[in-house]
Amino acid sequence: MDYFPGNWGQPRSREENLFDSSDWFPGHTAADAVNRKKIAAASGPTTRTQQPIVTGTSVLGIKYKDGVMLAADNLASYGSLARFRDVERLLKVGDFTVVGASGDISDFQAIKHMLDTVLVREFYTDDGHKLGPNHVHQYLSRVMYARRSNVNPLWNSLVVGGFRDGKKFLGYVDLQGTTYEASTIATGFGGYLAQPILRKAVEGREDTLTEEEAVKLIDDAMRVLYYRDARSINKFQRATITKDGIKITEPYSLETNWSFAESIRGYGA
Repeated sequence: MDYFPGNWGQPRSREENLFDSSDWFPGHTAADAVNRKKIAAASGPTTRTQQPIVTGTSVLGIKYKDGVMLAADNLASYGSLARFRDVERLLKVGDFTVVGASGDISDFQAIKHMLDTVLVREFYTDDGHKLGPNHVHQYLSRVMYARRSNVNPLWNSLVVGGFRDGKKFLGYVDLQGTTYEASTIATGFGGYLAQPILRKAVEGREDTLTEEEAVKLIDDAMRVLYYRDARSINKFQRATITKDGIKITEPYSLETNWSFAESIRGYGA
């Protein structure tokens, strides 16, 4: 052994390839260390979504005599550009629940993956229990609040509708984890334009409003939103949740009449 420090050379802490050595990372090769550096450089720093990018607008939900009805259009807007016209924003969750989402579409896709994971776990548990709409609502409220608390929210407003054991359920969750239940719910611009129409027709009639009346009401509200909301499109889907199960329609359009525009005058007219 050489006892003369002058002959020892530079300490290893000054060597450029220090962390490439498998001596410092047992079980790893120098190539693994290089790959880790490349991955870290490519991924960059940890980031957070500062604002929604590709978004969907209003979701409507009402209770009626036989169950719950939800509706949403199929447009995903990139800013003011009507970019994607075939996006389905009504998601079937299990046998009793439908979730409708407005807000960021990529965050809604993340929520889909979360719910799929929960459903798979429940299926393989095989204990005879099935998730109901109130369970999904509570789960989403915890997810949204946790993400908000981590300053990394999912930029969505969610409507959860369902029917189980003879009970109707209609609830709301937003990106802050705020929740409530009501007989009528509208997100986005619909909270200003469609909600008064829905409340006037539904409140006090939740147990007498027929399905035909509910369909007409939803169509009328969606038509108003198409007239007045620049981020909507005349292409919708409607979901009904009853004791017979869940039905989500194919996309459809409504008849419109733009003759009223002739009487509208702007500033300075």
